Amino acid sequence: MDLNARTAAFVLGIVFLIVGVLGYVPNPIVGHTSDGGPAIFVTNNLHNLVHIISGILLLIGVYTALTPSLALKILGIVYAIVAVLGFVMMKGGDGMMFGVQMNMLDHWLHVVLAIVLLAAGFGLPAMRRPLTG
Repeated sequence: MDLNARTAAFVLGIVFLIVGVLGYVPNPIVGHTSDGGPAIFVTNNLHNLVHIISGILLLIGVYTALTPSLALKILGIVYAIVAVLGFVMMKGGDGMMFGVQMNMLDHWLHVVLAIVLLAAGFGLPAMRRPLTG
């Protein structure tokens, strides 16, 4: 399988959807644990919805006229802005930003997501290239 923007957008879109849904299920990774305590990555309903919407936007890029690389670039820019705002607005690293609950690990994850999304959007070919020869 060749790695291209369409494949990257599809895989990342599915991951965002899974993480968004997982935030509603008690688990130790995202959301809250079964005893009601915070998971590694803290979320609330709005944060989970942001993940689900991010996944849907990437899948829209895969299956509509919006190109996958454009969807990756747009979402990468959004996550880069969110990462910067997270570090600037939340000096302690934990709390709420525009109603979205986050912790310091979320901020660093947003940095990584921005890098991955932008690298895929700018660095990968839009579609699989046909073999020549």
